[in-house]
Amino acid sequence: MAERSDDGPDLTVRDLMAVIGRRTYGPLLLLIGLFSISPATIVPGMTWFAAAIALFFGFQLMMGLRSPWIPRSWCEARLRRDAVGGAAAAMEPWAGRIDAVLRPRLMVLADAPFANLIGAFCVIAAIATFPLGLIPMAPLAPGIAILIMGSGLFARDGLLLLAGFVVAASALALSIAAIM
Repeated sequence: MAERSDDGPDLTVRDLMAVIGRRTYGPLLLLIGLFSISPATIVPGMTWFAAAIALFFGFQLMMGLRSPWIPRSWCEARLRRDAVGGAAAAMEPWAGRIDAVLRPRLMVLADAPFANLIGAFCVIAAIATFPLGLIPMAPLAPGIAILIMGSGLFARDGLLLLAGFVVAASALALSIAAIM
């Protein structure tokens, strides 16, 4: 068996979630938002799949769960420590650019009870996606809202969270207009 040149044993998703703590919702929603505005959602049903996942995690945040519940098999998924380190190193130049824009401000909006409100707005955005999924390009609005709110939670940027509220409310209005 070949010797691996890593810093130690593999990491599990549970290990990463323990390190990140309650802020795990931010990266999860950020990734879901990125996926929901990606070209992958051109595939029929993928927009609704992303919305269902956002609904799942948004509801948990809205209900005040300290960390998101994910299936045990996902928690035990193993990640090679050197691969995680390599990914972190590759993202470092981007992190500097992002840090120039996102920064902790109005941090009270990233904590409970306002975090529960963020979850509610993610639920609203996810629900708005379902009727908008029938209109080309329309699901981008709720996807962008989820992306913005995930970024705001992760960076503890209340100003960005307020922007996410506005985009989510706009997506809801667009969805209601589409239904009527």
